Amino acid sequence: MSHSGDSAGVTEIQGRAKPTAKLSMLAMTGMVVGSMVGAGVFSLPGRFARETGVAGALIAWTVAGAGMLMLAFVFQLLANRKPKLDAGVYAYAKAGFGEYLGFFSAFGYWASACAGNTFYWVFIMSTLTGLGAGGLGAGDTILAVAISSLGLWGFYFLIRRGIQGAASINTIVTIAKIVPIVVFVLLCIFVFDPVVFAENWGGADYAGSLFDQVRGTMLVTVFVFLGVEGASVYSRHAKKRSDVGKATILGFLSVFAVFASVTIVSYGIMPMADIANLAQPSMAGLLEHAVGPWGRWFVSVGLIVSVLGAYLAWSLMSAEVLSVAAGDKDMPKFLAKTNANGVPANAVLLSSLFVQVLLVILLFASNALDLALDLTSALTLIPFFLAALYALKLVFTREGGLAGNSAGDRIVAVLAVLYTAFLIFAAGLEFLLLSFVIYAPATILFAMTRREQGRTVFSSRELIIFVISLVGAIAGIVGLATGWIQL
Repeated sequence: MSHSGDSAGVTEIQGRAKPTAKLSMLAMTGMVVGSMVGAGVFSLPGRFARETGVAGALIAWTVAGAGMLMLAFVFQLLANRKPKLDAGVYAYAKAGFGEYLGFFSAFGYWASACAGNTFYWVFIMSTLTGLGAGGLGAGDTILAVAISSLGLWGFYFLIRRGIQGAASINTIVTIAKIVPIVVFVLLCIFVFDPVVFAENWGGADYAGSLFDQVRGTMLVTVFVFLGVEGASVYSRHAKKRSDVGKATILGFLSVFAVFASVTIVSYGIMPMADIANLAQPSMAGLLEHAVGPWGRWFVSVGLIVSVLGAYLAWSLMSAEVLSVAAGDKDMPKFLAKTNANGVPANAVLLSSLFVQVLLVILLFASNALDLALDLTSALTLIPFFLAALYALKLVFTREGGLAGNSAGDRIVAVLAVLYTAFLIFAAGLEFLLLSFVIYAPATILFAMTRREQGRTVFSSRELIIFVISLVGAIAGIVGLATGWIQL
């Protein structure tokens, strides 16, 4: 399940308490679309304009679209080949490469969900600044963090009591975010200026080489495509297993068309440098430029409703990842405990505490919004890379005597591994080391889990992986201390 988006996670937690109705292909497709179309799309014009012009954007969406399509095919392949692995992305890492990497994958996915929730608070504060609220800055002032913290703990107490009426919340949220996006694209087409579009073709002076331009957009494309795995997370609720893969592809193609449209039409409204300087959400500033002040209000109100709904879903989803892993004996027992309302209260508390820590850290960041977005993306890269590697392992080793490995399956697996490896390269060494700073201390939870089961903490292979992660974390801390890594 992903972060740019939505309330599909709400049903999952409740599904722990009572069986959930089986989902049709249309409902599964809706989950994929809902989980991908979230807050990230509202920031696309500004993020792209800071990195590249029209030519680079077209190449970037082609690369990201093809790469994510391969990843979508991988989730389809794994859903069909390994139907019993129905806990989502981390189950693939565990099945393919052992419990410790499975733990890393589950923790990374959870940490990404929490980083995305932090992004939501910063984004709301930045949006309120655009509507005239004072003292909130770009969502990174002390006042903004204080208000965000109040909201965070307000939601914590709300979630502890159990959330009912999730389906109606989901419907309102989906309409709130889809309508402004569609209206934005239509209005931009109406006021589209071919001269401005042509001037934005090659990129501004600051954009660098075409390769650097494309590389610079990769983390934001990962952020908005998070959720492509949404159907696989809910695969155990599908009416037919074969629907999981179809829903993934159908949902992906729909969303890809929307994201690419939002980005490309923006270049026909304002010069690239002006778009790059817009405060986030840049979509609101663009629409204000195109149609007047009501455009900003229209986008901003839709965004705030959308983000609050998505935040609720993701608070549940991040806790769900921990409690499912604890139920599978991959996390300590205390994270699986539920309260009288059927909510995994300890998992919700740990998720809220982590978001609180990230909110405080963002006070020291040069661009809190970009850091939260990029960290959300970077933390998912290792779980995605391991899922793609597991697919590669399956199709080449014919594990479990699987017959019928087509050349197409092998090509998909190879391309998905190459794409996810390229994403890790594109994120840069800084974000890889920052990920290790978060990953390595999490091993305490792994050690607690093994101790509870009366097992040795590490096998010899796991110890090597731990040492590598520890070295990465130390390098990250040294980088932060010396200023080599800038927040």
